[in-house]
Amino acid sequence: QLQLVESGGGLVRPGGSLRLSCVASGSTLDYLDIGWFRQVPGQEREGVSCIDSRGSTVVSVDSGNGRFTISGDNAKNTVYLRIDRLSPEGTAVYSCAGRPAEDLCSLGSSGYDRWGRGTRVAVSS
Repeated sequence: QLQLVESGGGLVRPGGSLRLSCVASGSTLDYLDIGWFRQVPGQEREGVSCIDSRGSTVVSVDSGNGRFTISGDNAKNTVYLRIDRLSPEGTAVYSCAGRPAEDLCSLGSSGYDRWGRGTRVAVSS
């Protein structure tokens, strides 16, 4: 059974960067689509980036919350999300989610059936 564990969150100053990690167990990235999502309390969860089993990626447009870069390391069964140019609006809980591989990964949360517990990112001076 697929399990996902996120890490790498923390407190960062505006303009700073973080790299979040999502470690998968119970399956391998060769058979998975992995998405990263963010959620601010009281708001809907939104997709920020995803990577499919072949390494193709989808990245949301920088909306002022930060610039996202997603990558995968199959040897470590880990997907990374780098966030640059963080702003206070980037404060949120970031979670990764997985599903059996499809033609292309999606930023829609409804298609994913396994979720990690999330890692909190706080942006403040």
